[in-house]
Amino acid sequence: MNTIYILWQRQVKKFLRSRSRIVGALGQPLFYLLALGYGFGSIFKQAGQGNYLQFLSPGVVAMTILFTSIFGGIEVIWDKQFGFLKETLVAPVSRLNIMLGRTLGGATVATVQGLLVIILAMIFGFRPETSHLILAVVFIFIMAILFTSLGTGIASVLDDMQGFPIVMQFIVTPMFFLSGSMFPVEGLPKVLGYIVHVNPMTYAVDGLRGLLVNTHHFSYATDWSVLIVVSLIFLAIGSWLFSKIKA
Repeated sequence: MNTIYILWQRQVKKFLRSRSRIVGALGQPLFYLLALGYGFGSIFKQAGQGNYLQFLSPGVVAMTILFTSIFGGIEVIWDKQFGFLKETLVAPVSRLNIMLGRTLGGATVATVQGLLVIILAMIFGFRPETSHLILAVVFIFIMAILFTSLGTGIASVLDDMQGFPIVMQFIVTPMFFLSGSMFPVEGLPKVLGYIVHVNPMTYAVDGLRGLLVNTHHFSYATDWSVLIVVSLIFLAIGSWLFSKIKA
């Protein structure tokens, strides 16, 4: 447990000491909230769908968690190249504990970023339901674990720091845009509907939207079940890939 705590603490301290990283990570969510939230708000309202900012904000929060979590995996490659990972792996500690410490640290950072985006959205008019706020934080943390595990697992098999963002963009972009983050999942073409339904990000967005604005397509049981099961699968795969790294 001490190993997990130390590596968790390292991730959190690196984040808190980098003010530019904290502020910079809010740039993209701010753009989506302003450009899309206000830009398409009137069209969304005319279509009888209500307030678009209320609909969009949970999707932007989920986007922030997705990007922050997955791209946190680049720190594995960074540590590989600068020797820190080698020193960690040759230490007499379990590699599973090392993986868990890094994952929980990255998930904590992503959760904080998600909460900051909720506050940012509230400044521009987003009004979340307060009755499920604690559950929403728990849900966000599970989302962060899922995507941090994915990012760490992929980074474990890559050595090229320049190639990692390209691979991640190839994975992240369709996961985000085909998740219902910016549009309702009802009435989609069949092929697109199938893709949306097998995308774990869809259930993450839907569950978060249900908790924050009480609007969802799937049931709460479905959203929570898919998120927890996929998180455990990705955590297991990520741990296995991390264990294969050569010191």
